[in-house]
Amino acid sequence: MPKKKGPGKPDRSDGGDPIPLHPRAMEKEIQEIGKQLRGKEFESMEEAQAFLEELVASGEGFLQPIPAELSTPLEKAQQLIYEAFETGSHRKRVQLAKKALKVSSDCADAYVLLAEETAEDPEEAKELYEKGVKAGERAVKQTLGEEAFEEDAGHFWGILETRPYMRARQGLALALWELGERSEAIEHYQQMLHLDPNDNQGIRYLLASALLEEGQDDDLGELLESYEDDAGASWVYARALWKFRTKGDGEEARSALEEAISFNPFVPGYLLGQRGMPGALPALVGFGDESEAAVYFAEALPGWLRTPGAIEWLRAKAP
Repeated sequence: MPKKKGPGKPDRSDGGDPIPLHPRAMEKEIQEIGKQLRGKEFESMEEAQAFLEELVASGEGFLQPIPAELSTPLEKAQQLIYEAFETGSHRKRVQLAKKALKVSSDCADAYVLLAEETAEDPEEAKELYEKGVKAGERAVKQTLGEEAFEEDAGHFWGILETRPYMRARQGLALALWELGERSEAIEHYQQMLHLDPNDNQGIRYLLASALLEEGQDDDLGELLESYEDDAGASWVYARALWKFRTKGDGEEARSALEEAISFNPFVPGYLLGQRGMPGALPALVGFGDESEAAVYFAEALPGWLRTPGAIEWLRAKAP
């Protein structure tokens, strides 16, 4: 009997096809570039680019490992996590995450990996993510200073050292939502957008679906206005549904729905039961195509079902 998967927990096996390289592994090279640039002053972007190109050509610099004696325990632990991101073995990932925590209990990404790889249910995932958030808070204050959460709010994700904390907090919010602790999950999403309004993690889409499902139309209106230029299916359909909820079947709602359908015409088919869901959600999503529609349907259906008359409205207006 297969094991039950926790929030965000991937299908995995130590045999068969390897797990693809984890996109977070790219952060290792970003970190090494930062170490090479630290303390150097360039008169222009061209000069800095030439410096980096020379490093790549020589095979030295950020392509080489950082000597262990120059690292703090947290940096050593994070290096182990980067190794875990790069391996396709579930067993090795777990081993490296546990080893990282022995090196530094402030390694938030170790808890994130353990939650993704070992949690059997949302409650277990929540406990691991909570530990990750606390570890991330300690690590951010340790590396950036006690006032980092105030002084660096607004561009948090742009600082590499904050990313483990942000990943842990996103995982915690997802686990809380699955456990029915919805107001707490929404609060986490809102605070994460305060820290990183550029929203490199796509938190606004999770928050929009949550606000729709919970009927928090005022908060949703403010969120939609904050990212009014977003043209993804999640956004344009959320805007159409919000206008229907707040203004009824009027010109504004119809216009918003027409815009949404023109951007992604596949969504109504899923919401109206005319298209069946694939066996698994697509790993890659393209704007305006059917993969995007399937993902939107999986995330947003409860909001449509909980809006009286919304499905009937869509059925009447969709081509």
